[in-house]
Amino acid sequence: MSQGLPAAGSVLQRSFTAPGNQAQPQSPEDDDRKVRRREKNRVAAQRSRKKQTQKADKLHEEYECLEQENTVLRREIGKLTEELKHLSELLKEHEKICPLLLCPVNFVPVPRLDPVAGCLPR
Repeated sequence: MSQGLPAAGSVLQRSFTAPGNQAQPQSPEDDDRKVRRREKNRVAAQRSRKKQTQKADKLHEEYECLEQENTVLRREIGKLTEELKHLSELLKEHEKICPLLLCPVNFVPVPRLDPVAGCLPR
């Protein structure tokens, strides 16, 4: 070591060298450590990618289920809307001939046991 320069392979020298210009590791232990670290990193990256893929697959399945449920619910809304139209038309027709609605006495609130029975033919 002359004139205050760091020794070859020291921590200071390695931190100042460019990534592509690094000297060879000093010992087989450094080499093994580097290989183990790269392998561990490779496995961790694979695990991370697999987890990310599984999460995306799960979200896609959930999306498809919700789309199917949405389709079923929209059909049900359509059926119920049609039923509402039909029942409203029936009610309008019934109101034209209902004796309870035509009789002025029925506009006075009177408790009835069975209000539907008055509408039925005798």
